[in-house]
Amino acid sequence: MLKILDRYIIKTFFGPFFFIFSVLFFIFIVNIIWIQLGQFMGKGLSYWQIMKLLFYLGVSVISMVLPLTILLASIMSFGEFGERYELAAMKAAGISLTRVMMPLLGVTVVLSIMLYFFSNNIIPDFQRKAKNMLFNIAQTKPALNFTPGQFIDQIPGNMVKFDKIYGKNDENIEGVFVHKKASSYENQQTVIAQKGVFAPAENTNYLKLKLFNGFVYEDNFAGKGENIRLKQPDQVIKFDTLTLHFDVSEIINKAIEEEKITDDYRFQTFHELNTTIDKTKKDNQKFFTNVSSDVLGQTNSVVSYMDTKQNSAKAKPKQIIKLDTVKGDKKLEIINNAYNRLDNLKSTLEGKNNEIDPGVKYYSKVVIYQQRIVTYSFTCIIFFLIGASLGSIIRKGGMGLPVVIAIVIFIIFYVINVGFENMAWSGKINPYLAAWVPNLVLFPFGVWMTYKALTDSQLFDAEKYKAAFKPVIKLFVKNEEHKRYQ
Repeated sequence: MLKILDRYIIKTFFGPFFFIFSVLFFIFIVNIIWIQLGQFMGKGLSYWQIMKLLFYLGVSVISMVLPLTILLASIMSFGEFGERYELAAMKAAGISLTRVMMPLLGVTVVLSIMLYFFSNNIIPDFQRKAKNMLFNIAQTKPALNFTPGQFIDQIPGNMVKFDKIYGKNDENIEGVFVHKKASSYENQQTVIAQKGVFAPAENTNYLKLKLFNGFVYEDNFAGKGENIRLKQPDQVIKFDTLTLHFDVSEIINKAIEEEKITDDYRFQTFHELNTTIDKTKKDNQKFFTNVSSDVLGQTNSVVSYMDTKQNSAKAKPKQIIKLDTVKGDKKLEIINNAYNRLDNLKSTLEGKNNEIDPGVKYYSKVVIYQQRIVTYSFTCIIFFLIGASLGSIIRKGGMGLPVVIAIVIFIIFYVINVGFENMAWSGKINPYLAAWVPNLVLFPFGVWMTYKALTDSQLFDAEKYKAAFKPVIKLFVKNEEHKRYQ
């Protein structure tokens, strides 16, 4: 059972936690908007579609937002405890800092486990939705698939038939028949035209159709009784040019949500990624074997090369000779041929290296993505140890010094993360190690900071450092008495 002190500590922690999480989530979303802004502009997307896409993209950043939130919230919480002398009161009552940290450590462990399951089961699904939606938006607008000579009801509320469809983008049509679907008590309308053309509409949710040389057959039955309807004659209107607009927003919305991309590794869970990693590893090994055999064969050909022209027309078996025994132009010819073969081998090696790089990079990406499902959960715990220790040492709450320190720590973590990731992509380091290096670097620092906090270290006491450097400062500062006392 949680005691009153535990509930108070947890309540104090979750106050800044929710605020910081909201702010950081908003910042990351703004960054996504800035990056993806070009794909939103001019596409005729509704506010709902934009909000949905941002939500899909935003879910994936939670794995990065949560560790930083825990770091900031823990620094601010323990800083407030120290600033309000609550930590001193707890220690005076015989409550150790370890006991104070235990409730929030338990909360952090729970959040870490939740982050693992969230990253493993939920984020892949939203990654798939986001990538497919971005892909569909990038295609501008999905095309309607019309088949010449057949009645088609793809356009909502209408039945259409085109005898002939042609043009660079299938924009020209001939033999046009458009019938408006309506019930018995609604106005009926049928349009027949010789030719037509699809044109861009001002509102991208509408399909614009210009028709030429045709007739509009229409009645006026809506809201009238059966007797009047039987006597109502049809109206026929001849036209030279007629422009129709069809609402295709429903088709567009369905097309934007359509999932055409399904084979991305970011759509897979931790265990599914194991299969992808094994397959990629086998494919790379097979490719490396083929490349090695090819390059080795060419290398042996260059090393064993020694070519001499036959002086007679009769073919003779090749013989190995020493280069020193060859004189004149023949020696230069042999050296030049050997140089050309070496140059060709160098070009071949560079080409093979360019072919190898994509396979190595893809394998590293898959491994790092899989391992980060686990590593970011451990990062939450490490950041808590660092944040709680720093907060209890600096004893400052609010958004001042704690935020600065937290940002510095996060930047260090991010630089290490990205740096070793790039090294893994280039094949300079094992991708499994690259994914864990940031945690391996920060974990000893977190343990050391926890030890300093438990021993009441004056780590950020300026007077302590002034006293330590005072003998050095005296060497460069001349100690003069005030003129008044001379």
